[in-house]
Amino acid sequence: MSGKALTATSLDGILPLVAKGKVRDLYEINTNVLLFIATDRISAYDVIMANGIPHKGHLLTTITAHWFQVLSNAFPSLQTHFLTLDLPSPIVQDPSLCQQLQDRSMQVRKLRILPIEAIVRGYITGSAWSEYKETKTVHGESFDVELQESAPFPNGPIYTPSTKAPAGEKDENITRAQAAALIGTKHAARVEELALQLYTAAAAYASERGIIIADTKFEFGVDEKTEDVVLVDEVLTPDSSRFWDKVRYAVGKAQESFDKQFLRDWLSEKKLRGKEGVEMPPDVIENTWRRYMDAYERLTGKVWTKP
Repeated sequence: MSGKALTATSLDGILPLVAKGKVRDLYEINTNVLLFIATDRISAYDVIMANGIPHKGHLLTTITAHWFQVLSNAFPSLQTHFLTLDLPSPIVQDPSLCQQLQDRSMQVRKLRILPIEAIVRGYITGSAWSEYKETKTVHGESFDVELQESAPFPNGPIYTPSTKAPAGEKDENITRAQAAALIGTKHAARVEELALQLYTAAAAYASERGIIIADTKFEFGVDEKTEDVVLVDEVLTPDSSRFWDKVRYAVGKAQESFDKQFLRDWLSEKKLRGKEGVEMPPDVIENTWRRYMDAYERLTGKVWTKP
């Protein structure tokens, strides 16, 4: 692949910076609207790599916009923070910034963000499989039947919330009761309900396109005028989900993924898991990108074209 990765943004004198996440930089357009910019940064095991993957930010933004449309069609009453992919006028006036930020940026509603990640697991893999091997539980829950690696959960998808850690810190699994204590019983119940509904609809959509969504994480905010729970941030991207090839899927072993599992595996193999300042070699960048692009093309039905 070609192109230079955008790993940092600067809009000094144009828009004020609100926050920097692991991947996204947030700027304030006005009191009601934010600009979400997806950089080409990539993190694994809660650590940001020293270099990025060119065009990843474009892909994450366009696939998120696609999913917002798919999910809004499936649930007409669903509220999201998404407004438009158009750039705000202060940036439009600068051609070089336009070229850099178009299609990796979206304008979104400014909301109060709930401090949890709403993780839904349809299949036992990753940290859930690691826990199960040790304790025969997943998120503290036991099962009546013996589970095999990569198997679907016997009673359907499960909701396993975690904390939402700032960049550089690690998310921690929490119980549903702890989630309710953090965000309130009413919002916790609505988040759980929405997360499971969205996962189920997305999994069916992806399955028709040859992809299994093993697990994913959603984030939600609250409209403080109405107290409605709103879907925010990225949605069902290779950064936030595990995508498997439906044709190659087989219970009882780890699966090839259309996500950053390739990067995670490389870090583990090289004993670099959790270490700061790791620079990915060209082959890891290329192989990770190809998996992201494959997922994008299958899910959207569009051929990826370089911005």
